[in-house]
Amino acid sequence: MPPETVLSLRRLSKQFPTHRAVADVSLEVPRGAFFSLLGPSGCGKTTILRMIAGFETPTSGEVWLNGQRIDTFPPYQRNVNTVFQSYALFPHLTVQGNIEFGLKKGSDAISARDRVNDALKQVHLEGKASRRPSELSGGERQRVALARAIVLQPDVLLLDEPLSALDPQLRKQVRSELRDLQRRVGVAFLFVTHDQEEALSMSDQIAVMNAGALEQVGTPREIYCHPCTRFVADFLGAMNWIDGIGVRPEAVNITPQGRKATVTGTAYLGSSCLIEMTLANGEAIRAQVAAGVSFQPGETVCVSWSSEDECRL
Repeated sequence: MPPETVLSLRRLSKQFPTHRAVADVSLEVPRGAFFSLLGPSGCGKTTILRMIAGFETPTSGEVWLNGQRIDTFPPYQRNVNTVFQSYALFPHLTVQGNIEFGLKKGSDAISARDRVNDALKQVHLEGKASRRPSELSGGERQRVALARAIVLQPDVLLLDEPLSALDPQLRKQVRSELRDLQRRVGVAFLFVTHDQEEALSMSDQIAVMNAGALEQVGTPREIYCHPCTRFVADFLGAMNWIDGIGVRPEAVNITPQGRKATVTGTAYLGSSCLIEMTLANGEAIRAQVAAGVSFQPGETVCVSWSSEDECRL
């Protein structure tokens, strides 16, 4: 049985005076899924988020939430919430004040306190309710922004590059925490990123965008192993293009028998090593091998790969 759709975009477009930011995009986000919009800067990802949230008006197309069309509703009538790249925390409010800000109107005091406490537990910030944003680390500020969003119990949480302000090591840690949080709360996350590793490691489904249009939608494994277009193949990671066939460097093996190649260079990557070679016909090919493997420029080797790892476009 297919999963229930919580958010549906139907031929959504946005035309600005100088360019078309989004071009006829249709996609469905399953309830409870971690769904990523992946693509280079300027491809229309954030504009889509803003149209869902109500901060931009579509030029054409429709936005549906829980079976109801919402693109004509003002932002406050849409049961979605946004975590911005800058987090947009109120510096004069405590952690608790930031989280309960959206609950003040018409909320029962006891119920609101319980929901704030629950949100604090969900993001592991118990004991820090009285601190102000300036007293928190970057990762903790990001958790406050998440707690402020989930306390409102949205149907979909929109996240606009929320990890981009963090250093690389912290990004990996928070990435894992964010995926765990999504699983615990069960809310659909629509996550915007230009980082391929983030999208591949966190998502149930990924929509790859290019120049305002959808290139491919699928699971991380589907779009990485079976890209539908040359753009998707190249954007999702390194690819060798040999005789019109694409092969990922990690699928290329250096073996006793196979096509002869001449080593032209090596690059140590820590956990692996990238071997750069040239085939007899002059085509370049790269193989990603174990870190302990060593070859010298000018050395002749043989390369091979499985037909199952070939990408034919």
